[in-house]
Amino acid sequence: QVQVVESGGGLVQSGGSLRLSCAAPGSAFSTKSMAWYRRTPGKERELVATITSGGRTNYEDSGKGRFTISRDNAKNTVYLQMTSLKPEDTAVYYCNTVLQSYQWGQGTQVTVSS
Repeated sequence: QVQVVESGGGLVQSGGSLRLSCAAPGSAFSTKSMAWYRRTPGKERELVATITSGGRTNYEDSGKGRFTISRDNAKNTVYLQMTSLKPEDTAVYYCNTVLQSYQWGQGTQVTVSS
């Protein structure tokens, strides 16, 4: 089963920016609709943004207008550019296919200080 590797998280002040990356091995990556998810302690993992194989994007209200999802199929990588970060964006961020068909990675911790 394909396991993804997320990176790019860190500690940032409120209003700052981060760019997350997710590498997914396998030749079928370009055919997959991909998604970013996040989880905070005590809560279920929630959807943040999706991108289809053709590049169409969709965002949950939590990140609309502040987050941008993109992909580079030549690198088997999906990105999440996050701007105007808020303390409530603090979470572990994960990527997977929209169908959650990959094995979950370790995620990458994003901490936004006020």
